[in-house]
Order: sequence, then C-alpha cells, then structure tokens
Amino acid sequence: MGIIKAAINAVTGALADTWLEVIESSPMGKNDVIVPGQAVDQRGRSQNKKGGENLVSNGSIIHVLDNQMMILVDGGKIVDYSATPGYFKVENSSLPSMFNGQLKENIKESFSRIKYAGISSTSQRVFFINLQEIRDLQFGTQNPVQYFDEFYEAELFMRLHGTFSVKITDPFKFYMEVIPKEVITNNESYAFNRQNMQQFFDEFVAALSAAFNQYSADGNRISHITSKGPQMAKYMQDVLDADWTELRGLEIVRVAMQNPAYDDASQKIVTERSKMASQVSYLKDAANQQAFMAKSVGEGISAAGSNAGGAAVGFMGMNMAQNMGAGVMGGYMQNPQYAQQPQQAPQAQQQPPQAPQQGGWTCECGAVNSGKFCTECGKPKPEAPKKRFCTNCGAELNPNAKFCPECGSKQ
Repeated sequence: MGIIKAAINAVTGALADTWLEVIESSPMGKNDVIVPGQAVDQRGRSQNKKGGENLVSNGSIIHVLDNQMMILVDGGKIVDYSATPGYFKVENSSLPSMFNGQLKENIKESFSRIKYAGISSTSQRVFFINLQEIRDLQFGTQNPVQYFDEFYEAELFMRLHGTFSVKITDPFKFYMEVIPKEVITNNESYAFNRQNMQQFFDEFVAALSAAFNQYSADGNRISHITSKGPQMAKYMQDVLDADWTELRGLEIVRVAMQNPAYDDASQKIVTERSKMASQVSYLKDAANQQAFMAKSVGEGISAAGSNAGGAAVGFMGMNMAQNMGAGVMGGYMQNPQYAQQPQQAPQAQQQPPQAPQQGGWTCECGAVNSGKFCTECGKPKPEAPKKRFCTNCGAELNPNAKFCPECGSKQ
C-alpha cells in the first residue's frame, strides 16, 4: 500500500460524488505531538463510517495540512508517509512514495530502518505528527543551582525557572522511541506534557545545570541571562544532543529564562556589589569626584562644631578622613579598569585652620592656647598692634597706611 498525489479538483468535485472517504487530522492542540485521522463530512452528507473510525480503505483521500507529517500504518507497519501539504490518494497497488516535504531527505534512512516495526494489527490507520514548535513548556529547579559570576567575584546560589520549546526533527525516531504503542492501538492523541513526558522534564532540568555551568565558564553575567534565550538553547542542544536528537528525534529550540531567585546570602552579595559598582561608575568622572569631595568636606565642617572633644578635635578627624578618601580615590583612578578619563593634576589639600576657643589665640606653630605663652613652642602671646589715627581728621588707620582713607592726607 502507498499514496499518490491527488489533484485538488478531483477532491472537490468527482470525489464527493463517488462517496469515498476523506481523512484529515483530529483537532491538533499546541502541545499535541500525534493525533489520529478522522473522516470528514463531504458536502453536508454524513460521514462515511463503513470502515470504522480512522480505518482507511483503498481509494481514500488523505488531506495533510502545513506543519504536519502523515504516517500510513498497515498491519503494524509504517508503509508510507508525507510531510508535504496537500491531498493524497491511497492505492493498494502503489509502492511507498515518501513525500519528504520540509524534512527533505533526512528521514529516508530512518524510514528504511523502522518501516517493518510497530504494533501487531490488521487495521489500516492514518496518524498525524505535529512538526510545529511546541512552546510554553514550563520548568523550574527544585534545589538552588550554583553559579560563579566573574563580575560579582562570588559563588551565587539561585533557583531557575522559565519556559522552553521543542521541535520534532525526526518523526520516525520520535514515533518509535517516545509514542506508547497503546496510543496507536487505541487510536488516541498524545501530548507533550508532564503527565506523559515527566522524564523529559527531569532530563531537561538535569541538563540545565550543565548548560548553566558552561554559561558561567564563558564569562557571562548572571543578570544578563534573561536576554540569552538562543544562547542557552544552544547550550542545552549540546548537552542533550545524544539523548534527545540522535535517539529520539527531538531538539531544544528555545529557552526563556526568567529572573533567577537568589538565596538570601547571594541576594546580599548582588545588592552590595551592584551598589559599589554604581558608585565607582559615578566617580570615574573628574567633576563628580570634586563634587563628592566637596560634599564630604562640607559635611565634615558641619559635624566638627558638634564634636564632643571640641571643634579642633572634630577638624582633626575630618582631615584624616579627607586624606584617606583622597587616597582611596587615587587608588580607583590608577586601576586600569576605572581609568577611562584623563585625570586632572591633584590639587594641594588646604587644611582648615584650627578654631581657637573663646578668649584664646593661635600661635605661629598652629597650636591653640589660652595663656600668655604657647604650650607647644613657648613663644609669648603676640601683642595686639597699636591703633593709629589720622593727624588731620582723626579717622582710624591701618597699621601700615601711608594716606588717610577718609581725607587723603599723608601720614
């Protein structure tokens, strides 16, 4: 038994008048991988039930839709197939025609190996295999997965979840290795879901850990994984190639990762490192550096007055912090990772003068005193300069003034 290509006008015209069967696929859901054929009504007439449901007689027409592969089973053998959309007539005297369609020549070898295999049966049936991408298959890791992120320089632990999609690339391998035989004998549909394919979901999650490690070894940041669907799919294909593609005729098409759920310790690392990286990025700019240091100095001066040890102690502490901050900034700027902009020549840090207490005086050595002699160097308290007055108008003059600022007379 085989199939031959049928003209469309034969189906729409003379075929209906001769009361022959027309077989199409049963409704094929988005996750269905195989469905049985069913007889369709012709011009409003009742369905032809003479051969029983999905039993094909000689001369029947089989209608194949896009992204479907039809297989013709006779006595437990796959005797012919078509992956080409169109109408095909069943001829008992015909040899297998093997319309490869979108699968090209790749499946001929598989067909030659399994065409005499199958179930024990005396019926002739038609089944349709779904060649579309089967999407929205959800996955999740029960235990945290370990990942070393070079950006954070830490081992992170997280639970992964998302969706993936698969595609049947060799329908014969898939039919023989995955489809239960009772599906054919009972004339049933079969879907790719957890109830039917739990082992596949378990294998996917196990392979995900290996693909995840390769993603890390290639130096990728974990925060970019949501945009790496095609890359993760390639990793998964490499890991599952032997078990899924070569043995079962199935491959991973795409993996859509959602944001990973970090454990508490990993979340703390990510938050702290991200905050630090944001500050370093801000301080790469010279203007931002100056603004940051000016803000720090202003806050230090404001806090110095309220220091419990006195303003002088407050200023001393502020000077130490300012010098340390300048050293840290210099270290960042010398690091090639952050030295992206030319740096201005460092300016000399001006030390703010120590504030004398009420009634005190500041010595030339910088010490603040309240007595008549400096407690550090012993110098006497300088006398206040004598006041000078204009000999003409009596206005007070600066100590070194040569002319009066009020009347202009020479002094």
